[in-house]
Amino acid sequence: MAVSSSSLGSAKALACFHASYLAPRRTASSSTCPRLPSIKMCASPAPPAESRKTVWVWTENRQVMTAAVERGWSTFLFGSKDLANDWSSTARILPLYIDGLEIFDEGNKKVAAISKISSPSELQLIQPDNVEVQNTVIHFQGDWQVIPAENIVAAFQGFAGTVLAVSKNSTEAQVFLEALEQGLDGVVLKVENMDDIIKLKDYFDRRNETKSQLQLTKATVSKVEVVGMGDRVCVDLCSIMQPGEGLLVGSYARGMFLVHSECLETNYIASRPFRVNAGPVHAYVTVPGDKTSYLSELRSGREVIVVDQNGLWRTAIVGRVKIESRPLILVEAKESSGHDTYSIFLQNAETVALITPDRGSGGRKAIPVTSLKVGDEVLVRKQGGARHTGIEIQEFIVEK
Repeated sequence: MAVSSSSLGSAKALACFHASYLAPRRTASSSTCPRLPSIKMCASPAPPAESRKTVWVWTENRQVMTAAVERGWSTFLFGSKDLANDWSSTARILPLYIDGLEIFDEGNKKVAAISKISSPSELQLIQPDNVEVQNTVIHFQGDWQVIPAENIVAAFQGFAGTVLAVSKNSTEAQVFLEALEQGLDGVVLKVENMDDIIKLKDYFDRRNETKSQLQLTKATVSKVEVVGMGDRVCVDLCSIMQPGEGLLVGSYARGMFLVHSECLETNYIASRPFRVNAGPVHAYVTVPGDKTSYLSELRSGREVIVVDQNGLWRTAIVGRVKIESRPLILVEAKESSGHDTYSIFLQNAETVALITPDRGSGGRKAIPVTSLKVGDEVLVRKQGGARHTGIEIQEFIVEK
C-alpha cells in the first residue's frame, strides 16, 4: 500500500531534520517503602539511553522552510527540481526528491518508501521485515485516531529500519513520538503554518533539557514554626509519581525545596501518587524552560517539572489545582556555608514531606514536616534570586 504520486503533488516539499531527546524515564511501579513518620526512599531507576528521532516536514510554504532552516534543519524533500532550485537560491539546503512512490537522494539512491493506511486491517497487511529501504513513512487516510498511535508502535516493534508517521500538526507529532513511552522513530510534519515548526522545536528543546540533571544541594533546617492558617495549593498531575519524586517549591526564588509527592500510604490516608501538597499560593514552583511560576498561577494544562532525589527530572501536565485554607508550618534552612537562608511554608500535615540527602545506607529519606526538627538536612536547589515574570535576570534583589 502506498501514497500515489498525484496525492503528493508535483511541487510539494518535505523539509526534514533530525533531532534527539531523552525519552521519558521508565520507573518501577513495584517499589515498597516503610510508612511515615520516617520514610525510607527506594532507589530511582536509571534513565534509558537517549532516543534519536527523525522528523520530516512536508510543506509548500516558504515561511515554513525558512523557519526550519533558521533552526538548523536543512534537509528538504521535493516533488520537483524547480522548487528545489528555487529554495536553494535563498537557503543552503540538502535536497531529496519524490519519484512516484519512492524518495531518492541526489545520487539517485532510494532512501524511503511510503505506505498509506485507513483501517487497522490495512496496518496488519504491512510487513516491516519485507520493506526494502530503511525508512518507511506511514500515511493515514482520514482520522489517524481510528488507528491509535500505540498500535502503530506495537506493529513495528523489532523493525530494524526507521518508521515515521505523517502528522498534520505538532500535537499529533508528539503523540507519535511518545506512544508506548518510546514512540515511533520519527514523524513527517505535514503543515503550512510555521507555528507548528516552532512548537515542535520547543518540544524537542524541552526533551533535550532532560539529558542533564538538576544540581541539588544539602541545607540544614534552622527553623520550624507553626504560623496559622493560609491558602495552600494541592497540585494534581496527569502523571504518576514514584517514591523520591516531587516538585521544587520555595518562598524565595534563590532556593527551592524538593517537596515529596503523596505517593506513600499512611495510617490516615491512602496513597495519591499524582498529588503534591505544594504550599501556599504565593510560593514559587519550577516549570519547564528554567522558569518559575507562582503556585496560584497553575491550572489545568500547564506543565511543571517533576524532580527525583538524584536531580533527574521530567515534565508533567497539571490536571487540577485545589486551593483550600489549611494550617501552615514555616520551614527555614541554611546552606552549608551559612550565607543563604531558604524558606518555605507547607501544610501542617503528616502527608507533607521534604526529601533529605543520603544517609550512607544506599537510600534517601523523606521526612514529614510534622516530624521535622532543627538540624535535619533537606535537599534544595540553589538558583538565581532575581526573577521577572518567572525568568531569571541579573538584578539586585532582596527577598526576606
